[in-house]
Amino acid sequence: MASGRGVGLVVLVIVAGLVVGSLLGELLGSLLPTGHAQDLIAKGPTIGLTPPVNLDLRFLALTFGLSLKVNLVGVVGIVIAALTLRKL
Repeated sequence: MASGRGVGLVVLVIVAGLVVGSLLGELLGSLLPTGHAQDLIAKGPTIGLTPPVNLDLRFLALTFGLSLKVNLVGVVGIVIAALTLRKL
């Protein structure tokens, strides 16, 4: 899939698919009534460093944190983005 394309382009397209898909999932989840369908579409696991990690070196303080919230429509967005990139 990445042959002939830069890794940066592949990562950018997949992240864009995840962002657009997750936003659509949140929007659809807010429109659905409370129940299993809303939970399936809008809710998902949060993966990452929660709470952020602090590194204090006395002369420099750094805070590291990365959190990724994925829902079902976000995964569909990744698949659609990957298929679109493959067609290009």
